[in-house]
Amino acid sequence: MADEITLALDAMGGDQAPEAIVEGARIALVRHPGLRFLLFGDEKRIAPLLAASPELAKVSEIRHTDRAVSNHEKPSVALRKGRQSSMRLAIDAVYEGEAAGVVSGGNTGALMAMAKVILRTIPGIDRPAIASFFPTLRGETVVLDLGANVECDARNLVQFAIMGEVFSRAVLGLEKPTIGLLNIGSEDIKGHESLRQASAILKETDLPISFHGFVEGDDIAGGNIQP
Repeated sequence: MADEITLALDAMGGDQAPEAIVEGARIALVRHPGLRFLLFGDEKRIAPLLAASPELAKVSEIRHTDRAVSNHEKPSVALRKGRQSSMRLAIDAVYEGEAAGVVSGGNTGALMAMAKVILRTIPGIDRPAIASFFPTLRGETVVLDLGANVECDARNLVQFAIMGEVFSRAVLGLEKPTIGLLNIGSEDIKGHESLRQASAILKETDLPISFHGFVEGDDIAGGNIQP
């Protein structure tokens, strides 16, 4: 990472915060020396942690707030009452152009709700998605959505496929990732209507993507859809 990138950190979000968040930032800085951090949270608790890590302290700025979103808080409540929370202020920093991205280990529902309302999705994307890496016999696979949405139609699934493809190229460095739709079988007749519609759209799209088709759960672990 040659260029400097500033990240906004919800220092009070998640288990063992802020200690775990500051330690995570320290590890990230070792791996990517170009990082800079804005830490949002209780300054009295964060400052001693930074003092113990001088290199991290040099590239970090604390933005004090004594409010945090709890793990059990409903997203709707967090939206209404959490405007001065560490999570919301970290998201606001991205909206205001002070940071390139936000990281939080806190309440996932609140994070997704706040981010969608404040940052919004890019044109053509209706819903955000949660992505994660799955280890396979042939490397890593990006899987999404992993919990941001309860029900999805064909349009949503196609959007997730495109987002996952772009994410794989940008983060994993894959030149041309392969896309698979998780289903109860690999045959075209399997699955509910939304899945079959999404598959048809991905097969016919003019986008420069590589669509494998339907896959089953064991195909993920086996790396059977990787190029």
